[in-house]
Amino acid sequence: MGDLDDMKILKKYDVSDMLKLIAEFPEQASEAARIGKKFTLPESYKVGYSNIVCAGLGGSAIGADIMRSYVADESVTPIFVCRNYTLPNFVGRQSLVVVASYSGNTEETISAYKDAKARGARIIAMTSGGEIAKMAKSDSNACVIIPPGLPPRCALGYSFFPLLALMSKIGVIGDKSKDAEETIKTLRDMNEKLIGAAVAEKKNPAKRIAANIQNKYVIIYGGQDHIDCVITRWRGQIAENSKTLASTHVFPEMNHNEIVGWENPKKMLKDFVVIILRDKADHPRISKRMDITKVIIKKKAGKILEVESSGSSLLARVFSLIYIGDFVSYYLAILNKRDPSPVESVMYLKTELGKI
Repeated sequence: MGDLDDMKILKKYDVSDMLKLIAEFPEQASEAARIGKKFTLPESYKVGYSNIVCAGLGGSAIGADIMRSYVADESVTPIFVCRNYTLPNFVGRQSLVVVASYSGNTEETISAYKDAKARGARIIAMTSGGEIAKMAKSDSNACVIIPPGLPPRCALGYSFFPLLALMSKIGVIGDKSKDAEETIKTLRDMNEKLIGAAVAEKKNPAKRIAANIQNKYVIIYGGQDHIDCVITRWRGQIAENSKTLASTHVFPEMNHNEIVGWENPKKMLKDFVVIILRDKADHPRISKRMDITKVIIKKKAGKILEVESSGSSLLARVFSLIYIGDFVSYYLAILNKRDPSPVESVMYLKTELGKI
């Protein structure tokens, strides 16, 4: 305890300065919102669509996941996220496909772009450059250019806020500028006063959560409505930053299967830590299910932790939970004595695929 308050220790393991990227996320979100606001969408794109499909992988896809979940109560147009080489069979001339690749060179996303083109779908690209940008320019498709140079998972602001603005410009949802402003302010306040590195562990929930899950298997639960994307983000960040395996499930579905699995392996269950993410917009029955589930598994799990969202608007609350998770994954990496930035297994896999 206390190591996470020592900046020398943080700098020792955080060789690539991931802390700077996480701490500056509110400013990235602010810049990303400006990019989305300033982007001029051609009038030809402002038509009714049968469906909208966002194609991407990893850090480029999670922004689409958040958008899909966030607008679910407002959009009358079905929105899907595709993490694959090919698009769903329903995609056609009445579809809009948003192709998102931070690098512009993700092979699955390039394939999805070509698939969308072959089907006659309208295409909007979101990228910092690469092959995706070249194809969009060649085909005269709209393309939102975002700043390069970040690990894709650290570019969440750029993968979300311009996309949110696009949905508004198309007419799928209303203007969300005020919610975005509140979100950015909420994130700044959290970094300065609650979860940032300068906040001592005894007052810092992200540091305390990291200490509680070190050397444990983490299971993250949350409600299906709006928080499903957040638990996906937590799992991905814990994997990439902390180099730690974790799993997720959502309420109410987990109450129909996974809850029964909390019997075995008995010797391992005490090394499991459950994190339940809560939001005030959770369905009342979901909240009750969470309470009952805690009673069922509290004697079996090593520990159960709960994290409440912050902020007034839904957008602020969603990103408050995401931001806590990002800091948790960073602090856990330090406790694991690992540099949060490198993703050696991912790079090895890409290199091997490139040989085929």
